Amino acid sequence: MLSLRSAYPLLFGVAFIFIPAAFADKAEPLSALAQMPVKEVTSFKDGHAFVLHEGSMPTDEAGNVVLDYLPAPVLGTFWPYSADKDAKLSSVVASQHKVMVPQSALNVQEFIQANPGAQVVVTELKNAGANNPSSITYDAQILGIPVRSSEELEHNSPPNSGEKLPVYGECVLLKTATGVSTVPLSKIEYVTFKGNYDSKLSREEFRNLLTLKLDWSKGQAAKNAEVGMMYLQQGIRWVPEYKINIDGNGLAHVKMQATIVNDLVDLKDVTFHLVVGVPTFSFKDNTDPIALQGAIVATLDQLQGQYRTASMLSNSIMSQAPMMRDEGAAAESSSPTVTSAEKNEDLFVYTVKHITLSKGQRMVVPVREFDLKYKDIYTIALPFTPPQEIMQQFNQNQQSEIDKLMRAPKFTHKIRLSNKADSPLTTAPALIFRNDKVICQGMMTYTAAGASSDLALTTAVDLKVTKQDKETQRVPNAVSWRNEQYGRVDLAGTLTVKNYSAQPAELEITRYILGKTGTADHDGKCDMVNIFENSDYMPNGSPYPIWWGWYSWPNWWSRFNGVGKITWHNTLKPNDDLDLSYTWSYFWR
Repeated sequence: MLSLRSAYPLLFGVAFIFIPAAFADKAEPLSALAQMPVKEVTSFKDGHAFVLHEGSMPTDEAGNVVLDYLPAPVLGTFWPYSADKDAKLSSVVASQHKVMVPQSALNVQEFIQANPGAQVVVTELKNAGANNPSSITYDAQILGIPVRSSEELEHNSPPNSGEKLPVYGECVLLKTATGVSTVPLSKIEYVTFKGNYDSKLSREEFRNLLTLKLDWSKGQAAKNAEVGMMYLQQGIRWVPEYKINIDGNGLAHVKMQATIVNDLVDLKDVTFHLVVGVPTFSFKDNTDPIALQGAIVATLDQLQGQYRTASMLSNSIMSQAPMMRDEGAAAESSSPTVTSAEKNEDLFVYTVKHITLSKGQRMVVPVREFDLKYKDIYTIALPFTPPQEIMQQFNQNQQSEIDKLMRAPKFTHKIRLSNKADSPLTTAPALIFRNDKVICQGMMTYTAAGASSDLALTTAVDLKVTKQDKETQRVPNAVSWRNEQYGRVDLAGTLTVKNYSAQPAELEITRYILGKTGTADHDGKCDMVNIFENSDYMPNGSPYPIWWGWYSWPNWWSRFNGVGKITWHNTLKPNDDLDLSYTWSYFWR
């Protein structure tokens, strides 16, 4: 028995109308519609994907292909085509259609609707609003639920008001021994079927469909047509990841894998292109049918004509040239396989075949594995402090903050990878091992083939550095500008580095000073840098120190002073120490 007491009211879906229908169309069965399979995907790390659909699709009575998948492409990137030699694509219409959708009956009302003509025993509530409602039971035949059809509603509606879905009544017609009764559905508590019954019903719904209208050269449409479409849309992205195993002797074994995130469309045995580098899509925030292909051509050029996506623009709706299809495609059970890696200007493409991934799923795919040489580097950057005249104007909290910034600088142990591979290293997380034992996780930065990049490992606890600065002299009236006299303060400093480890350490030491650089021993290199553009040593990522805005710098300051950088490259033997001396000066009034 079925109860209506807890049944939910029927809900009919409402869809967006792209092109209003001028007249009523007969609802098509949902099974008559097709979803064009995806053949290729070109995925960018920012979440955009260029998707190519192609296949032999069934045609309707008019010889057109109607698809139940409607993409939301970026402006200017939707390009449909016909690859059938006998059919020319004349237009593509995105519109709202009525379709018959099969459903399972879930409540009494739906079972009644699904079984017109059935013989049943009806249990009907009487005095439904009373505290103790009663019920009656009787035999009946279901004649049906009254309905205003779509045709009736559209005939009686104002012109151009659009298609309508049928409206069902709130009662059922039951033939009983005394005649035909109209019984409110809300009063029917149970129905018992005396014979077989149907648990399925079909209802009309609005669906957004894509119609590829074809002109057949031979006059008569074939049952199937080779058609396709391509577009750029958000929804599929890939995330690169590295695993780097160093051996301690200068050789790093690098494994690269890709995590593919699919939130767009089901993929089945698809050729997947992973793009390193992101081309510019000027209209990526706009969805529009207007075609603008410049950004697409630049992106797809690196496929070098080996895949259908690369040459698709010449086979679009504008030219109607037939497409070349792969023969002997691999079986569905084929595993993902990296087949090529290609470079073109600023982009690099890895191609992986046989990707099967449903919408909402994620997949990890091995991409490449190679060896790179590396060397251990120990780096440190020592920032400058404000001049004493400025420090005196800071409050106690500000002075404490500066003390924290300058306190106990430490060396960072890095590995410098030399990328002698034929492909770039892309920006990605990197998990670093030494002889198969995990050390840390770092961030790989983009490194072109032939270049090198640093990966930070950890703080080098066996290397210690101390800094000692002193004033050597003051020269009053050292320079005159705009009838003003400026004094010069000369300073000297020493960095003492001690290596407590049993291995030699290759050091890269940078000392920043405020003023003008002088001299540096041990082949130190002295340079002046632009504080407003060089932020390499700033811990807060700002182009100037955190304390820079705590003081109102006089307009003459940058006339005589700047920021200097002194760098040393030395190798320090085990249990040895090194003194690095330097001088600088600054002007004050």
